[in-house]
Amino acid sequence: MAFTLRQIQYFVAVAEQGSVTRAAQNLSISQSSVTEALKELETDLGVELFERHPRGLTITHNGHQFLRHATKILASVSDARTSFSGQQSPLSGTLNIGVTSLVAGYVLSDLLARYRRACPGIEVSAIEDNGGYLEHLLVGGELDVAVMVISNLRDRMALQAEILETSPYRLWLPMGHPLVSADIISVADIAREPLIMLTVDEIEENTGKLLSALGARPHVAFRTRSVEAVRSLVATGAGVALLPDLVYRPWSLEGDRIESRDVSGSLPVVQVGMVWRKGSSLPQAARDFVGIAESMRSGRMR
Repeated sequence: MAFTLRQIQYFVAVAEQGSVTRAAQNLSISQSSVTEALKELETDLGVELFERHPRGLTITHNGHQFLRHATKILASVSDARTSFSGQQSPLSGTLNIGVTSLVAGYVLSDLLARYRRACPGIEVSAIEDNGGYLEHLLVGGELDVAVMVISNLRDRMALQAEILETSPYRLWLPMGHPLVSADIISVADIAREPLIMLTVDEIEENTGKLLSALGARPHVAFRTRSVEAVRSLVATGAGVALLPDLVYRPWSLEGDRIESRDVSGSLPVVQVGMVWRKGSSLPQAARDFVGIAESMRSGRMR
């Protein structure tokens, strides 16, 4: 029996929520329906997509691989629906986008691919910079819209923001590290470890605030703006890292040598969203872009 679109939607919801309970709540269905759909999907694929343990579910390597295909399937279905919606995209025009560094490699690519398919006549111009500068360009009317980390958005009086994705922080550990087998990992445990610090967007600021709030002075072993450098350094045992879950890629280079674990306590989250100037009349090209981004978010939530 071939897997169904419903099973894919339920799988993506559980993978993104990290919990059958939260996924069922977001889908407005029973937990048993989600659990049954996952079991049927795993049987059809012949692989385990999640590891079950008392604390919940952990997505497996096979699960991460299938998640890439599943999100593309849902995006294609959404594209097919949009093509029959009766809404005509503009034949020509321009779209000026801003993007922060963390978002550029992990969120923007899929969004732009869908936009270009839906609006092939639009010329897209994108600039990557820090959030503060992108806010300046938005307020000045030099950008139509930005896709960026909005957790620390500064000028909320002048800018409108809409959340696309919320990503919790998790601890990255090299394979075989003693904390991998710990039932509970606390921030105090992390404070004793050499820390690999990512210095893009708000990551360094949030990590420093987290540790200092608990009276822990972090032992920063290395600072870098490269996620791949963090991945390599953690994989080879140079230290541990606290990073938002959206950049965790176990199938990437050296990613299969890294374990990702929850940390007890209240950790910050990274919110990724779209931002534009309040009170401005968005051009049609930008409205289409916002609409496609919203459809991607709603597709993940179904």
